[in-house]
Amino acid sequence: MISGGGQPNMQQLLQQAQKMQQDLATAQEELARTEVEGQSGGGLVKATVTGSGELRALVIDPKAVDPEDTETLADLIVAAVQAANENAQALQEQKMGPLAQALGGGSGIPGLPF
Repeated sequence: MISGGGQPNMQQLLQQAQKMQQDLATAQEELARTEVEGQSGGGLVKATVTGSGELRALVIDPKAVDPEDTETLADLIVAAVQAANENAQALQEQKMGPLAQALGGGSGIPGLPF
């Protein structure tokens, strides 16, 4: 790890950085493929997003549709999407947290921009 001159082994540091980048890319790809759901109104509205936050599906129970009250339906949709995004955020933290700590939590590689 430290060569005779007291300097870090640059080859080893670069290899560690490359591995961290690969791990980060793998985690990002996995997040993009993973779907999470959020719901509101006791399940009347369900939103599905990817782990990276892309809205993939929206299911609205016919019981939630009242032509006289579209505002409540809109609120239910927003709440379901927000719940799904919160679940996606939790998944991101679960998958990316250890990598983020490794990259910037004091054990990162000095001199590298990540």
